Amino acid sequence: MKKTIDGKALIYCEGAFNTPNGKTAHGLVRFTERYEVVGIVDSKFEGQDAGEILDGKKLGIPIFKSVISAAKKLMTAGNYPKYLVIGLAPDGGRLPDKARTDIKEAIDLGWNIDSGLHDFLSDDRSLSGFADDCGVKIRDIRKTPPRNKLHFFSGEIEKVDCLKLAILGTDSAIGKRTTAWLLVHALRKAGKKAEMIGTGQTAWMQGAKYGMIMDSCINDFVSGEIEHAIVKAYNNENPDVIVIEGQGSLMNPAYPGGFEILAAGRPDYVILQHAPTRKEYDGFPGYKIHPLKKQINTIQTISGKKVIAITVNHEGLAADKVIAACQDISIETGLPAFDVLKYGAEPLVKLLKDYIK
Repeated sequence: MKKTIDGKALIYCEGAFNTPNGKTAHGLVRFTERYEVVGIVDSKFEGQDAGEILDGKKLGIPIFKSVISAAKKLMTAGNYPKYLVIGLAPDGGRLPDKARTDIKEAIDLGWNIDSGLHDFLSDDRSLSGFADDCGVKIRDIRKTPPRNKLHFFSGEIEKVDCLKLAILGTDSAIGKRTTAWLLVHALRKAGKKAEMIGTGQTAWMQGAKYGMIMDSCINDFVSGEIEHAIVKAYNNENPDVIVIEGQGSLMNPAYPGGFEILAAGRPDYVILQHAPTRKEYDGFPGYKIHPLKKQINTIQTISGKKVIAITVNHEGLAADKVIAACQDISIETGLPAFDVLKYGAEPLVKLLKDYIK
């Protein structure tokens, strides 16, 4: 049995699996130390394997039509969950109306609920009161911590002298977190001590030991919380490499992110995630993505730190076109380009060995 922090979980992703709005579910299918994922709920893929739908690799994670049908089948299979985890990541973080009925069904089954949405389930008395009656707990991962638990920037980051890498992106929902985890795992496999700094709710759900949730934090404390997470990881683990998960992108009109990571996380270098077929910012038709070279120049101008590699999201690319796309990016930018999801992070690790202090 897989050892996890919180045990077995069913992931709720109705209507969104294999779309950008299902990225939380995607992360949990690919990797999590917090849960043992026993299934996904999305009626359009009923009966199929989640790993095969997502990456063409069977993982033994079935997709169910509904919460109730999943409960029946998982009980019969001896794989009954303790949690229903909301795997949706819609624009604005709002909970669809249909989901409330499904969540109530899960509560009635005695399952705890974990949600990373901006709609806090624990503030909804119809849900939280029912959860109390059923003796289950609701965790809203994006709830802002009390101010007395937050940290202000102190400058302690300057004492962190291991290699710090920021995985930024040219857009939101482009694979920054997945690349960060793949890099951490590949570094560890290569014998290096590597730590992930999560900056979003999905990284927490995946079991990131160190991090903060950037878009739930009061602005004055964002820099301090990033610094605190990095310093804590450095002091506790003495790593060779710290990998910082990016959020949004510097030029995305709805999700501008990354500046605080550059300013407070003070990475030594940046790795930039890019989807070459994506022409407009995620969810915003008419807002063209700024050219890759311009985004690289912006990052380097703001931070004074080099972008040393491009990691490629192969969405929209035929399998036989991925390598050519990486080569085209290298020619355009003069930087090495890697598709770590498709081909693994080992070539990127080989590049980074020269940068490790």
